[in-house]
Amino acid sequence: MKRIVKSVAIVVLSISSFTVAQAQKVAHISVDSLISIMPESKTAEGLVVKHQKELETQVGSMQTELQSKYEKYMAEGTTYSEIIKASKEKELQDLKNRVDEFTTQARQDLQNKQQELSRPIYEKARKAIELVAKENGYKYVLDTSTGVVIYSEPTEDILQLVKKKLESMPAAVIPGANNVVKPTPAPKPTPKTPGK
Repeated sequence: MKRIVKSVAIVVLSISSFTVAQAQKVAHISVDSLISIMPESKTAEGLVVKHQKELETQVGSMQTELQSKYEKYMAEGTTYSEIIKASKEKELQDLKNRVDEFTTQARQDLQNKQQELSRPIYEKARKAIELVAKENGYKYVLDTSTGVVIYSEPTEDILQLVKKKLESMPAAVIPGANNVVKPTPAPKPTPKTPGK
């Protein structure tokens, strides 16, 4: 009798576990793909490229100054007294250190700018994904672009649903952007002519 009760309990637990597992809707999306189709991404990318060019111009100017002073030192170095020669060498070394330091700071500054500009875009995408997940009853949405998912049963890709949701949301505010990005409207279907 105990065996029968135990067997029935195991079957009931197995069925209820299976039912709970079936109730968990899971979907996936490539966040990288989503971000790449958002109009705000192009705006942010343009601002990053502009900032990068400004930094490169400054580094180039500093390197030109260093090169010019080095060439002058090499051309006139034999005529300098020891104290002037030592002073010029120190000046060159200090300038080289400034160029190196600025280059390192410029790389960090560019990274910070990219993060600052992408933050509102990722936040908007996250919010749209969350809204679509709630509206469609998904319990989990997996990001397939991060490579975190090692194995999963086939799930629904909600990229098109989230893209549609993005079209109804206001544009993300990009720091330093002068113009507001308007979502690209979906193409309108051509009406069918009766008889064709």
